[in-house]
Amino acid sequence: MLPADLSAHLDRIFPPERFYTDPVDCYAYAYDNSRKIFPPDAVLFPLSADEIRQTILLCNQYRVPLIPRGRGTGTAGGCLPEFGGIALSLERMIHIMAIDPANRVIVVQPGVLNQSVQDAAKPHGFFWPPDPSSAAFSTVGGNIAASAGGPHAVKYGTTREHVLGLKAVTGVGDIITTGCYTTKGVVGYDLTRLLIGSEGTLAVITEATLKLTALPNAVTGITAHYRDLSSCAAAIVRIMTLPQLPSALEFLDAGSLNLIRGRYPDMLPADTHAMLMIEVDGSSLDIAEAVAAILAACQSSELIFAGEVDNIPALWKARKALSPLLREIAPKKINEDVVVPVDTLPQFLTGLTQLSHHYQLHNVNFGHAGNGNIHVNLLINPDNPDEVARAERCLDEVFNLVIKLRGTLSGEHGIGSEKRAFITKEIDASTLNLMRAIKQVFDPNNILNPGKLFPAPN
Repeated sequence: MLPADLSAHLDRIFPPERFYTDPVDCYAYAYDNSRKIFPPDAVLFPLSADEIRQTILLCNQYRVPLIPRGRGTGTAGGCLPEFGGIALSLERMIHIMAIDPANRVIVVQPGVLNQSVQDAAKPHGFFWPPDPSSAAFSTVGGNIAASAGGPHAVKYGTTREHVLGLKAVTGVGDIITTGCYTTKGVVGYDLTRLLIGSEGTLAVITEATLKLTALPNAVTGITAHYRDLSSCAAAIVRIMTLPQLPSALEFLDAGSLNLIRGRYPDMLPADTHAMLMIEVDGSSLDIAEAVAAILAACQSSELIFAGEVDNIPALWKARKALSPLLREIAPKKINEDVVVPVDTLPQFLTGLTQLSHHYQLHNVNFGHAGNGNIHVNLLINPDNPDEVARAERCLDEVFNLVIKLRGTLSGEHGIGSEKRAFITKEIDASTLNLMRAIKQVFDPNNILNPGKLFPAPN
C-alpha cells in the first residue's frame, strides 16, 4: 500500500482514470510475458514528461519503487514490480510528434506501437528496422528499453542502430536530452546508447527520435530443407560468408518444425528435420544475384530442397506462430535468447542436443541464425521438481557453453530478473561495479526498476 501522503499528492496530479489503486485494476500490470506475478501497489498513466518528473520526485521523497513499462510483452521479467511500488505505464503516451522524410526521421512518444511507426513511415517509402515478433503489440519505449531486434537484424541491426536521440527523466527527476537530430554527431558522451538496453533502470524515456530506412524495391523468400541438423548449421556459416547479405536468415530445428506441422500440416515435407527461412531484399538485379549465391551455399548431400517461395507473408506467419505455439504446449517453458559467433553455430547446436539428451529434457530451438541468435526453449513440467532441477542444471551448462564460444547471454530480450543470477558469467566484477556506479549517478535512491539487471550483492 502506498503511503497516504504520497497517494494524496498523486491524486492532485492524476485524475482517477489515470491512477489505479484497486488491486483488481492493478492486476493486469503485475506480470509480463515471463508469466511471473508481482502486483504493484498502484498504476499510473502519465501523458507528459512533466507528470513523469513530478512522479519521480515524489517516489524519491517517499522511497517508493517506480517501474516503467510499455505493453508487457518482454520475456525476461524486466517490468515486474518485485518490491511493490508503482507501475508507471507509458501506454497512453502515443503521439507521433513529427515525420520528416527529408531527414529520414520520425519522432514519437514511448507508448507508440512498433507497428504504428511502420504504418506512419510506409507512405513516405520508409520503415523502422527493429521488428520483434511482438511488433504489433510492443511499444517503441519497450523496444528501446531492451534494444529489441528481430529477424531483420542480420542486415539492418538492432534498435541501438536506429535511434538518433532521446528525451528522458532520470531517477532524480532531471529532464535530459541525449543524441541529436542528425545521423552524424560526436558532441559529448553517447548517453543515447547507454539508455538503450538499460531496461528502465536509469531513466524514463519520454520521447524518441528514430532513424528511418528506405523500403527495399523488391523482396523474395527462400526455404532450404535438410535431413539433419549439422548440414543445416554448416549452410548457415557458408551463407554468412557471402558478400550478398540476406535481410533475414531464420533457423528451425526438428522440434520447431513439428510444432508448425501441428498447425499447418501441409506446409513441410515429412523428412525435413532442420530448415532455413531466408529473405533477400534490394533491387531486382541485386536479388537475382543474391538468390543464386545463397542457393549455391545451401547445397549439401543432406539437402532435400531449396528454392524461392511465392508466399512470403505465409512464411513469416508460420515462423512468428512458434512462440505462441510453445506457450500452448508448455506454459512454463524456459526461454532463452543466447547469441554465439556464427561460425560456432554448428558446435553450439550440437552441444544443445547433447545437453538436452543428457538431462532428459524436451528442447526446441529456433531463431535468427544470421546473427547467431538462437532461442533455446526447455519444455518442462513445473509440477515435477526433479525435471525443474534438471532444467536448471542444463541451463547453467548452456550458458557456460555460450560464454566458452565467445557469445552473450541475451541478444534481444534483455536481462530483467530472469537472467540476473547469470550475469557474472559474462561481465567481470570491475565492469559490473562500474555499471552499478552509473546506476547510482542516474538513480541514487534506487527507485527506478530496482532489482533488475544486477545480481544481489554478496
